[in-house]
Amino acid sequence: MALRVLYALDTARTQWYHFKAIIIAGMGLFTDAYDLFCLAPILRILGPIYYQKQHLPWYVESALLCVAFLGTVIGQLVFGRLGDRIGRRRMYGLSLMVMILSSLGCGFSICTSPTCVLVSLGFFRFLLGVGIGGDYPLSATIMSEFANKRTRGSFIAAVFSMQGFGILASSIVTMVVCGIFQGASHPKRNETPSEADIAWRLILMLGAIPAAMTYYWRMMMPETARYTALVELNVQQAAKDMEKVLDVSLSQIAEDESLTLPQDPPSYPLFSKQFLRLHGRDLFGCSASWFLVDIVFYSNNLFQSQVYGKYIGKKYKSNVYEDAIQVALFQAILAICSTIPGYWFTVYFIDRIGRRKIQMMGFLVMALVYFAIGIPYTSYWKDHINAGFMVLYGLTFFFANFGPNTTTFIVPAELFPARFRSTCHGISGAAGKVGAIIGTVGFGSASHGQAENHTTVGRVGFESASHGQADNHKAVKNLLVISGGVCLLGLAVTYFFTPETKGRSLEENEE
Repeated sequence: MALRVLYALDTARTQWYHFKAIIIAGMGLFTDAYDLFCLAPILRILGPIYYQKQHLPWYVESALLCVAFLGTVIGQLVFGRLGDRIGRRRMYGLSLMVMILSSLGCGFSICTSPTCVLVSLGFFRFLLGVGIGGDYPLSATIMSEFANKRTRGSFIAAVFSMQGFGILASSIVTMVVCGIFQGASHPKRNETPSEADIAWRLILMLGAIPAAMTYYWRMMMPETARYTALVELNVQQAAKDMEKVLDVSLSQIAEDESLTLPQDPPSYPLFSKQFLRLHGRDLFGCSASWFLVDIVFYSNNLFQSQVYGKYIGKKYKSNVYEDAIQVALFQAILAICSTIPGYWFTVYFIDRIGRRKIQMMGFLVMALVYFAIGIPYTSYWKDHINAGFMVLYGLTFFFANFGPNTTTFIVPAELFPARFRSTCHGISGAAGKVGAIIGTVGFGSASHGQAENHTTVGRVGFESASHGQADNHKAVKNLLVISGGVCLLGLAVTYFFTPETKGRSLEENEE
């Protein structure tokens, strides 16, 4: 089978449709981040409403976080496989619809008793995670298969960078909604108005809007030419689909002898001996790197409570709205100063420096920073949460995103054959979210759990409370140092198992 279709894709100049695809695919990642990261300030609202205390029990917080990650694992595996079996485009709209409906469902969580509300919220968060999980492999695969080889990394990174704007949007929406409710009810200090039960629901439901806005455009997208040509073996349809969206004519992408593909496409199945021989090493490298970075990335997000608790004030002498606003404000500042710049540094440098070097650099700098704030944490930093600490803390987010958090999303979309690409990306991403669950449960139980247990003990006297707080500081120190060790392990995995994919066509990377 002689095709010029793939050559035309690889050499196509950057066009308006490439940017349109970034927006369409990126809004899914925008919604993903909004839904995942809006929960941090919402947890501050749920505690006073349903438990009459500032914080939810650590195990309730961990459960609400982990249930979404568990759904994400399932969504990545299921939608990733269906994307290869049924088609990227057909599953793309379905994953977005699951996200829209489950976002609305989170806001309509039934009942008013704590157990019933939180179980209902957990159920819809799980479904939301399934939709989010499905969006990861489909967005990455679609963008990689539409892009040209010269700027493919930047395009996929730009799609992923929409997560940063999703985090910022969730913080802004939280501040606006809570500010409106606070201005309308004028609650007294430490008061929890009944209307607060509506505020958190509204914040969650607003996450459905950006996803709904792009649903039509997703359904109008054609199937990727690579899937049509290499998986469905319908070359003429692939050429027609390319002509619709890219500025090329059928005569330009007609059959030609300049590029030849095997007469009989490879027939080995997934996880066969031949698959493992050809792609097992790459799949391990992608999965292990994503697993390791998500352990530290999501435990680091949970560490925010330790930071803003001391930087802004351990206990906010205010009301439930102001409490959520402070958390959202800190999250927004971090997104603007650290997270979003990290994403866009990757967009700019990924096709200049390469995926492998950026991933190794990110892991190395993160490890050094974790050691810098972790080793002296109990002796110095716990009493000096100042501008210097904030800069170092922000660097962990910057180099996560100008590093492995972004590259682990890009590389699996470039390494594997078209008929396994979405599946292998889903497997790699699922491994990452297993790491996120480990980071969430590990950090939650070690820091929040100990703090909560010693709060009760501390009522007996000041000495007991101080001892409990010291134990909590020690737990945070240990987790930060462990995070540094995990990053060094990620550096080693990248060095030994991650190949460079820059500047080559997807078909060349398969080999």
